[in-house]
Amino acid sequence: MKKTLITLAVLAAATGVAQAQSSVVIYGTVDAGFVSERGGVNGNVNKLDSGIGSASRIGFKGTEDLGSGLSALFVLETGFNVDNGTQDKAGSIFNRQAYVGLSSKTTGTLTLGRQYTPWYNTLSKVADPFAAGYAGSAKNLFTSNTRTSNTVVYASPNFNGFDADVAYTFGENAESNKIGRQIGASAGYSNGPLNARFAYNNTDNTQFQIGSARNYLLAANYDFAVAKAYVAYGVNKGYNSMIANNAVQNANGSFSTRNAFGGADAAFSRDSNNILVGATVPVGPAGTVMASFIRTNDKDATNADADQWALGYSYALSKRTSTYASYAKIKNKNGAGYTVGNNSNVGTGDKAFNVGVRHSF
Repeated sequence: MKKTLITLAVLAAATGVAQAQSSVVIYGTVDAGFVSERGGVNGNVNKLDSGIGSASRIGFKGTEDLGSGLSALFVLETGFNVDNGTQDKAGSIFNRQAYVGLSSKTTGTLTLGRQYTPWYNTLSKVADPFAAGYAGSAKNLFTSNTRTSNTVVYASPNFNGFDADVAYTFGENAESNKIGRQIGASAGYSNGPLNARFAYNNTDNTQFQIGSARNYLLAANYDFAVAKAYVAYGVNKGYNSMIANNAVQNANGSFSTRNAFGGADAAFSRDSNNILVGATVPVGPAGTVMASFIRTNDKDATNADADQWALGYSYALSKRTSTYASYAKIKNKNGAGYTVGNNSNVGTGDKAFNVGVRHSF
């Protein structure tokens, strides 16, 4: 009997060690709501939509402790549409994220695969009070550069609030290694109420012999306790540097526009900037008001400028479940064709209202 108890104790201890050394987590977000869009050439649109505040997804992530402060990690994440049960990108499996890597407490983290760009992480996590979601998403007027495949990312450890990361995306084209290549980087400081970051993204246009698209973004937010203030400034240079959110990518990698308001298609800007000011304000123990103003200034001859005003409210029913409502309006100028979308869709008009529920697990 005593030998049996000792054996069971040893096995339990061994199991505990194994669990501490390796773990796999299933996680996800289910987000759906009602969307009403106004102002498009095809008339008003009312629909049940998926991924309004945050894209609906399911993912698997894991880590393994390799000893001496080194660990292995992976993420596999796929998106889906709650309204009809389909994949958000047909023919793909882990279309959102799919990467594997190594992480060291002293030297940083190296990951390989399909990943978010440093630019998008800065836009969604530092610059935008709507976190790139709801009707007020900054993606409506800022270029998004969301995620890239065939990418290597190195992220440094945090040094007294400072950290940096750099990303390289392989073009994988036999004609030229530059075709399809992207390079991105960001550096920032986060300590106490202040969070500030600078991001850069370069997309090579060698295939079209027109240089490269270069995007710069400086963003910061500061938590005053009674409110959190946001500010961001973006600069976009070169062909394809500013893609309207209703643009279509052609098979050869180029882009063409489809004007959602019935006018002539707006030409892409090769020289523009964006400015954002916004805030989030806690209301009671569970509510948050979100607000922002964004201006896009087109410096090309077309002068296709746009302004966006947005207001939203989120109420946390629990740590994992919230309800929300938001409204945004874009004023397009000189043939600009920007539309009010949300986290997952680009929208069809210059005004949109949405209300829904989001659950994370």
